[in-house]
Amino acid sequence: MEKQQIPGKTIYRLSIYHRCLRRLAENDLETVSSSALAKAAGVNPSQLRRDLGYLGTFGTRGLGYPVVELSEVIREELGRAHLQPVILVGVGNLGAALLRYRGFQKEGFEVVGAFDAVPNRESYQSLEIPVYEVSLMGDFIRKQGVKLAVLTVPAEHAQEVVNDLVEAGIQGILSFSPTILQVPETVTVNNVDLALELEQVSFFVKQEGVHSDLKEVP
Repeated sequence: MEKQQIPGKTIYRLSIYHRCLRRLAENDLETVSSSALAKAAGVNPSQLRRDLGYLGTFGTRGLGYPVVELSEVIREELGRAHLQPVILVGVGNLGAALLRYRGFQKEGFEVVGAFDAVPNRESYQSLEIPVYEVSLMGDFIRKQGVKLAVLTVPAEHAQEVVNDLVEAGIQGILSFSPTILQVPETVTVNNVDLALELEQVSFFVKQEGVHSDLKEVP
């Protein structure tokens, strides 16, 4: 029987379930109910069951899901049985900060190299990950079999860099560059707009401020 293709949104939620299950395992919990796991992941139980249905049949009525077994199945489905190689392009302040982040390996990813137009800056000497000249990027991607990239270049250079990444074989891009990128349908781009995220948080802060002011009105 041909395996059913998993939708992109389900893949995203599976990643969240995996993180929740890993935390449960760290607390020595052997089983978890669908309602408890769904609540931890921020979804409803029926959505959780539909998503896990793509992986097969899990769980026992009255007992719940086996935490370690389900975590391992999701991990394998997401390709995390082995660390996935990732590159970063654009080693400015944000890029350098991401290279110093210790959490990637914990989530199943390994940043194997970084690329910049000026690879010999003195500030790079404290980085454990090597920074290469951007002209070497294509050959590096092909030789290392890299499929994922983090993009932290200025907006005016982003599309040009993405074109080179796609040509070299990159299939997934996490972009911090504030611009709309054009890629083939076979390539996935997730945009992280920090200003937009802050704007949304600011809205709720303002709303809280309005409520506070109303409480003070006699």
